[in-house]
Amino acid sequence: MVKEGRMEPVAVTSAGAVRGVSENGIVRFVGIPFAAAPEGALRFQPPVQAPGWDGVRDAVAFGAAPPQLAPVPGAPAQWQPGDGLDCLTVNVWTPDPATTGLPVMVWIYGGLWKHGAARMPQYDAGTLAGSGVVVVTFNYRVGFEGFGHLPGTADNRGLRDQIAALEWVQGNIAAFGGDPANVTVFGQSAGAASTVLLTAAPAARGLFRRAIAQSIPSGIRTASEAAAVTATIAAAAGIPATREAFAALAPEAILAVQDEPLRGREGFTAFAPVIDGDLVTGPPWTALRSGSGRDVDLICGFTHEEYRGQGPLPPAGVDLAVVAEAVGLDRDAADAYRRVCLGLGDVDLFTVMLSDALIRMPTTWVAEAHAGAGGRTWLYDFAWRGPALGAAHGVDVPFVFGNATSRPAARFLGSPPPADFTDLSESIRTSWTSFATTGDPGWPRFTPDHPTTRTWQTPPSDGPYPLSPLRTIWQNVKR
Repeated sequence: MVKEGRMEPVAVTSAGAVRGVSENGIVRFVGIPFAAAPEGALRFQPPVQAPGWDGVRDAVAFGAAPPQLAPVPGAPAQWQPGDGLDCLTVNVWTPDPATTGLPVMVWIYGGLWKHGAARMPQYDAGTLAGSGVVVVTFNYRVGFEGFGHLPGTADNRGLRDQIAALEWVQGNIAAFGGDPANVTVFGQSAGAASTVLLTAAPAARGLFRRAIAQSIPSGIRTASEAAAVTATIAAAAGIPATREAFAALAPEAILAVQDEPLRGREGFTAFAPVIDGDLVTGPPWTALRSGSGRDVDLICGFTHEEYRGQGPLPPAGVDLAVVAEAVGLDRDAADAYRRVCLGLGDVDLFTVMLSDALIRMPTTWVAEAHAGAGGRTWLYDFAWRGPALGAAHGVDVPFVFGNATSRPAARFLGSPPPADFTDLSESIRTSWTSFATTGDPGWPRFTPDHPTTRTWQTPPSDGPYPLSPLRTIWQNVKR
C-alpha cells in the first residue's frame, strides 16, 4: 500500500509506514530495519524481528554498515566505532510503488565474508530499477560478528541475516510494487556463494524463484577449523573463547585482532560459512548435486581473469609445481598448464591457475551440479577487459548496476569509462532483468550434453564451454 504525503511516497510495511524519495523516475526507500539490532542479549545470536513504530518513518538515509575494517589501507571505512551494531536494514528501489506485480531482484554483496555494505556507491540500484524491476539491497553481518564460531550459539549468522531479509521481502515487497512470487536473488563473490548456499538450503526454500551467482568462490570451514580460528582470535584478545567473553568486547576490539589467524599463512580472510549440518552441509556444489535447489533457475559465471585484483603476482621464478600442490592439484599439473596455455610464462600461468582454483572451477562445478540434477542452468564467462585490471574479479559489478563513475568502478573502468561500457552494460542489465522477469536470459542453457556458455564481451557471443582443457586438469580433484 502506498500513500502520497507532501508529494513524497509513503509505503506501509508490516512494522510501520516509511517515507521515501523520488529521483529520476525511481522511488528509493533506504535504511528500513528488517531485524532488530544485534546488540546486548541479541549479540552473536540469529536475527529476530525488528520492533514496529508509530507514524511515518523517514527512509531517506542508509543504515549503518556492519562492523568491519577498511578493505585496504587508504580506502574509505564503511564503519566507525560510533556507528554501533544497528546494521540490519534493507533498501528498496522501485519504478512505481503504486503498481503491482513487478519482478524483484535482491542483491547480496561480497567482500571476503568480512567487508561490504549495501550503501556502498557501486550498489546504487537506480539505473537497474529503471529496467522495470524492484531492486532490494540489504546489510548482513560480516567478519566475526557474522561468521565467527562460538559455543552455544548458531553458526552462519550472516547467512541467517540474509534469510531474514528475504523473509522481509516476502512479507513486504508488494507494498513497493513487487511480486513476492517472482523474486531473483543475485550476488557477487561471497554474495554469489551465499546465493548458491541459500539456493540449496531448506530454510530458504520458497523465498526466491531464481538466482544469479557472479563469481562463486571456493572456501568453507568445518566446525573444528572455525573453532581454531576463534581460539586464535580469543588468545589475541586475551579472553576465553566463549560467547559471553566476546559479547563483552566492543566490535572494534574484535576487529583489531580478527585477522590474527592469517599471520604466517596464505589467505585473504579468516572467515567463511561453517558446516553446521543445517544451512551449510558442505561446498555449495555438493548440495546441488543431490538435487537440492533444482527448482530454482540459476545463472552463474566468472570473470575471465578472476585472480587479477585479488592478490599480488608472484616474483619471477615462482615454482608453479608448488603452487599446484597448494591449490589441491598434483605437482605435474604445472606442466599440464604449460601445455594448455602455450606461450604463457609461469607468472601469467600463476594468474590462470589461481583464477581456476579460487573462482572459475568452483563456479563450473556449481553449474555442472545444478544442471546435472535437472536444474535450469546458464553459464557465462565475462571476458571484457578493462584498461587497468583486465577481466578482473569484480569488473562485472559496474556493468550489472550501470554505475560507471563510482570510485570502485573507476578502479576497473578508468575515468572516463571506455566507450563500449554503455552498450555492454545495457546488454547485461537486459539479460539479468529478462531472466528475473521470465526466466530467460537470452542465451542457450548449460546442460551436461551441451555446456553452452555466454561470453560477455563486445559484442557478446555464445559457444562451447571455454575452459574444457583446464577443466580436465581438475577432473580428479576431490570436491
